[in-house]
Amino acid sequence: MEQPGAVTDEKQDEPRHVRLRTGDVDEARAFCDKLYDYPLRSRPVGRVEDFSFAGAAVKMGPLTVADVRYGADMRLDTADLETAYHVLVPVEGGMRSRQGDSVVTATSRRAAVFGPVGPIELAWPAACRLLSVKVERSTLETELAAVHGGNPTVPPGSIDLASGPGRGWAALLGLLREELAEPGGLVRQPLMAHRWRHLVVGGLAVALDRRDLGEPHPPMPTLRPRTVKRALDAMHAEPAYPFTAADLAVAAGVGVRVLQESFRRYVGMPPLVYLRQLRLEKAHEELRLADPRETGVGEVAHRWGFAHLGRFAGAYRQRYGVSPSRTLHSPP
Repeated sequence: MEQPGAVTDEKQDEPRHVRLRTGDVDEARAFCDKLYDYPLRSRPVGRVEDFSFAGAAVKMGPLTVADVRYGADMRLDTADLETAYHVLVPVEGGMRSRQGDSVVTATSRRAAVFGPVGPIELAWPAACRLLSVKVERSTLETELAAVHGGNPTVPPGSIDLASGPGRGWAALLGLLREELAEPGGLVRQPLMAHRWRHLVVGGLAVALDRRDLGEPHPPMPTLRPRTVKRALDAMHAEPAYPFTAADLAVAAGVGVRVLQESFRRYVGMPPLVYLRQLRLEKAHEELRLADPRETGVGEVAHRWGFAHLGRFAGAYRQRYGVSPSRTLHSPP
């Protein structure tokens, strides 16, 4: 008799790729509802005009992996997942989540884990971009039983991504993220997608043996304290301006050290790192829409505050998985 969730036909893992870029909140919400098969209530907080959703996902049978960002501060929540487990792995910035008594600050070094039972609340800052990993409940629990024995379930909590099995699993996801960005990537081949599925689910089952239950009972923080908002508003008003940390501290009305700590807590990165990410977003959007016969990469880089073209190209490739020149010469 087949085990629940066992895959006997590789066609079940035939990859289905979907992607969306939009500034429409309802369109983004509908995309996520269809992607995850459960209603995810989402609403922008603060600067709604900054909303710029980008999602690229692959479905491989019982596994869905998506690279997602919203471009604006968001609040998201959902009822019980019931038939799935979900793991959120930030690749840029960080976010705060709650399920039951488990409150987790997810970063690139710590993933948030959600079980099938219990409503979920997410405080998702504008600077956060993450990999969203959904696994059907029967599939993961079958894998957990094979790895650990018994009849295991997974409580909400987190996975350490900086050491042990979690580190290897995070590296595997990073490679998968790069493949998602490649039109001819291995994950687009049905046979390889089947193997990717087993690697990701099996690696997650091993990594979950080292999980913890998150932080005991801290309140969900306000997304944007006034001091942080002032600094963010200054950067969004003039992204190309050569701000220093001291300039931003003056705009915020606090000292540099206080501003740095506030950004790490509420944004997930230092202010100047956020500024660089903002500039990269602006440059990316211009390159994506520009006519290569009239616009050059160097011109765009300098317009958005990048004085060193080589460093700009390296940072751009790290974030978007392709060179600035390739974006410029690709159809919008």
